[in-house]
Amino acid sequence: MLSVRDFWRRHRRKVFVTVGVLGSGYLLYKLYGAHRHGVQELERELAVQRETEELMKAQMQAHFENIQRMSDVTLPHAMHELSCRITEELDLSHLLERLIQGKGQPNTLTQSEKLDLWSRLKILSFTRMTLSVWATTMLSLYTKVQVNILGRHLYIDTARSLGISDSVESGDVVDREDQKKFLDSVDFLSQHGMPALISDMEAATKEVLKGKQLSTFFNSTTLHETIMQILNTFMSMGTPNSWIKYMIPEDVRPYSTTSGSDDPVPFDVTEFEQLMIEARAVLSSAEFGSIVEISLKAVVDTLVELMRTKFSGGSVAEGMPLARVLPQVAQMCPLLLGEPSKNQFIQIIKNIQEVELFFTLLYANMPHE
Repeated sequence: MLSVRDFWRRHRRKVFVTVGVLGSGYLLYKLYGAHRHGVQELERELAVQRETEELMKAQMQAHFENIQRMSDVTLPHAMHELSCRITEELDLSHLLERLIQGKGQPNTLTQSEKLDLWSRLKILSFTRMTLSVWATTMLSLYTKVQVNILGRHLYIDTARSLGISDSVESGDVVDREDQKKFLDSVDFLSQHGMPALISDMEAATKEVLKGKQLSTFFNSTTLHETIMQILNTFMSMGTPNSWIKYMIPEDVRPYSTTSGSDDPVPFDVTEFEQLMIEARAVLSSAEFGSIVEISLKAVVDTLVELMRTKFSGGSVAEGMPLARVLPQVAQMCPLLLGEPSKNQFIQIIKNIQEVELFFTLLYANMPHE
């Protein structure tokens, strides 16, 4: 009969192997259990995260659609107000009536008076058209700026409500009243900025047209160059970005400078004032200036092309004296200032690739926390 010692001596290796296998199996079992538990925890966390993200997307979509609806209401109203102001302030009917009267009754106007009326009609016709081009373009772009800025604040508000970001201050939340007030600021142009805008656009028009007589030959190229020259002259007047004063108030809020920084920092601002400060920052940027240039050129391209095809029996396509171009110029203003959903010039701006990219990057680069 084998003793324990003999048994151990003979089966020692088998015992070690068996214990090793059992120990390894137990260790693998424990590792698998821990891994499975970790995976389950991760899956639960991901599920909660997905649910939070879906909830956030749903809330943001609902709020953003509300903002878009408000914007869709404010732009048509702003365009209507703009059209009324331009028609009222740059009325050509009295000049046309006097010229028609002078043609029917030759002795009612002297030659000097006729020349003066024609000169005034020339200046006002181009002033009205270039102002309509500029204002339509700017209102269209400005409303997109507003929606993007409100979208940024919407993100912050939604993130705070879901507890995603603890670093967002309460002042970043914009209530419905301030949203509407901010969107309504698009009316500043027609309500307050128009007198200075008309005066400066007329000055630019006079500068460009001073060497062009009523008999000067105009074709599509000449007309395009003239409109762009007026717009470029206007945009370069005064200090850089001085045109912003037509769009938004210059004194939205006083500024102070924090110690150790040269950047202007607004103090004690309301939610509405913060929105306006952000809007001014976007309008003042070099990138937005480039978008304005691209959009203005696209609108002028479309305008001249439309004039080429719209007027049969003689148009700028073949060329004609400036005096005959003026009635066609006057007829284009209502189209430029038409209702946004039917306004092909506003649609052209929306479809410009550079404009779409600018606003995509604008929103993406805004701080979201």
